[in-house]
Amino acid sequence: MDNTLNYEKKKFKDEFNFYKLFWIFYIGGISGVIVETIWCILTNGYFEYRTALILEPINPVYGVGALIISLLLYNFKKYNNFVLYSASFIIGGIFETLCSLFQELLFGTVSWMYKPSNLGILGNRTSLIYCFFWGFLGIIWIRVIYPFLSKIVDKFYNNFTKVLTFILVTLLSIDIIFSSGALLRQKERRNNIPPQNSIDKFYDINFSDNVLKFFYHNITVID
Repeated sequence: MDNTLNYEKKKFKDEFNFYKLFWIFYIGGISGVIVETIWCILTNGYFEYRTALILEPINPVYGVGALIISLLLYNFKKYNNFVLYSASFIIGGIFETLCSLFQELLFGTVSWMYKPSNLGILGNRTSLIYCFFWGFLGIIWIRVIYPFLSKIVDKFYNNFTKVLTFILVTLLSIDIIFSSGALLRQKERRNNIPPQNSIDKFYDINFSDNVLKFFYHNITVID
């Protein structure tokens, strides 16, 4: 039993190194923006910029979602699809709820809030319909998408991609800090807090509420 457990731990550690985890996050974040943008065009008939960062077309929520599904459901792949579906159903709903709570606590806004008529649960921060989608996504991800993605990432692992990974990690970190700063400054403006330094003035001039509305269409302020 102990040997089997140690083998599984070693296998998990070898499978999820930093390089692979980053690319799962990055590809998931960009793919989510593309899918959501296309969905908006098909359902609403118009284009909206559906990223969550200002400098890059990537949404970290989708990236983190891809990581969580990969990490938490990895050991469920040996079970049948019903177990995998149930685990993804629960994990997806909790993840969506925590993302909504985090956004509200940090920025005083939410990007989604489901109505009871749409089967909203957990404070309407997720819904049964989307939990159903999470369940199917977990099966497709673990059975099809992740194995394919994992092979591609491993295949292109070399000195060039290691340097590229470092560059992208640096740019992404800057973008997250920069975008968060713009949203936090917007929160201060809502509370009538005047600029305290040159950085605040920079955000006020270059990233006013009208400018940020282009990047964040669906944000609702929580009183």
